[in-house]
Amino acid sequence: MKTQQTGFTLVELVMVIIITGVLAVFVVPRALDLTAWRLNAFGAELKVQSMAMQRLALTQRRPVTATITTTGVSFAYVAGGVLATVSCSATVTPCITAGSGSIVTFNSANGGSTVTSTGSALPLTVSSGSTTLTYQIEAETGLFRSLP
Repeated sequence: MKTQQTGFTLVELVMVIIITGVLAVFVVPRALDLTAWRLNAFGAELKVQSMAMQRLALTQRRPVTATITTTGVSFAYVAGGVLATVSCSATVTPCITAGSGSIVTFNSANGGSTVTSTGSALPLTVSSGSTTLTYQIEAETGLFRSLP
């Protein structure tokens, strides 16, 4: 009678160790890097707030400005009064790259259009380390969109 041996072969154990090592070296640090997650969340929040401020400006028939700095965006009425602020994460400051003194005015002169400080579409780059997200605020329409 032959007895059947159970268990793993040496080749199978070595392969599991190699795969575990590769995962530990390359995949786990990338998965645990929360910077990309924070930047995605910041970009999403910036997009949502921009759309909300544009709607607010149109429904209240009052111009709203977005002042963009390297550490975040502040929304306020043209006549004064801060409405909202979207700040970069403390671990990723500064995170925005845009022209210095970039300002976007929603419902400019109560005409319903959006005016940027550049006079054309305003590009925004949100980045930290190797992670970069690019957005653009369109002149006239105020559309806030992601770029590839």
